[in-house]
Amino acid sequence: MDKIKLLKWVSTVAVLSGIILTNLNIFPLNIVIHGAGALGWTIAGYITKVRALLTNFCLQLPIFAFGIGRYLLAS
Repeated sequence: MDKIKLLKWVSTVAVLSGIILTNLNIFPLNIVIHGAGALGWTIAGYITKVRALLTNFCLQLPIFAFGIGRYLLAS
């Protein structure tokens, strides 16, 4: 399996795990895991030059950063 395909699969598992953690209300781990998956997909989109991936996942990153920052400030 080539590296980009592995990155996509690992990122997919991370995104889906983050969604499961959100449904189980496990916070902030859900944001960290889903954010790692979004970062992986952003990297994959950049490498493969697929703008749809970049648009979707790159825009998720600041949202997750905001959530983590808000959690840290509230602690």
